[in-house]
Amino acid sequence: MPKKVLIVEDEKAISDIIMFNLKREGYEVMQALTGPDGLKMALENEPDIVLLDIMLPEMDGFEVLTKIRETSEVPVIMVTAREEECDKVLGLETGADDYVTKPFSMVELLARVKANTRRTVSAIKKPETSMKIGDILIDTEAQAVMKNDAPLDLTQREYEIILYFAKNPTKVISREELMEKVWGYDYYGDLRAVDVAMRRLREKIEDDPSEPKLIITKRGVGYYLGK
Repeated sequence: MPKKVLIVEDEKAISDIIMFNLKREGYEVMQALTGPDGLKMALENEPDIVLLDIMLPEMDGFEVLTKIRETSEVPVIMVTAREEECDKVLGLETGADDYVTKPFSMVELLARVKANTRRTVSAIKKPETSMKIGDILIDTEAQAVMKNDAPLDLTQREYEIILYFAKNPTKVISREELMEKVWGYDYYGDLRAVDVAMRRLREKIEDDPSEPKLIITKRGVGYYLGK
């Protein structure tokens, strides 16, 4: 079954070009031209990934993303003409999985779509026995994570990050390695996405995120599991 991509972009010409290239790669594509329409389609049509422009009529991309994240963990790539660093970081903090800045090459966009949809499939195909990190229990068959027997609401990417650490309990893992192994081998990414994802994950798994005990930073190198 082909993966479904939702494009939320108010410039029809750009949306049509993206749609043409995605369809050529075998994706099923839906289009929305406004923020409210994009939100409605994202929640009702269950796409496998959303390409979400920031500058949208009626409701901007940040608002749409915030509403999507209230009920869905679908991968979202922010597509924007803005160059400001704060916009990129805000998108990641709000719950975006990635971003691309216009003008972008279609090769780059397709690579990011592939990386962000492939990770969901790979996680489902590899059931293993349950694993523990401190008081965190990872049920790999159910793709569920619990802390002190209480379920944690993790995104798919956060789940894959903590699972990767559980599989490498004695290793210091660099941001580059996380980008390669979790985001995808051929992923053209920004390492700040790793930092933001790690911060969001720590807010959910650590008793005190400002002084993490489960996943610890080794300054200038990467991250490792605490004892």
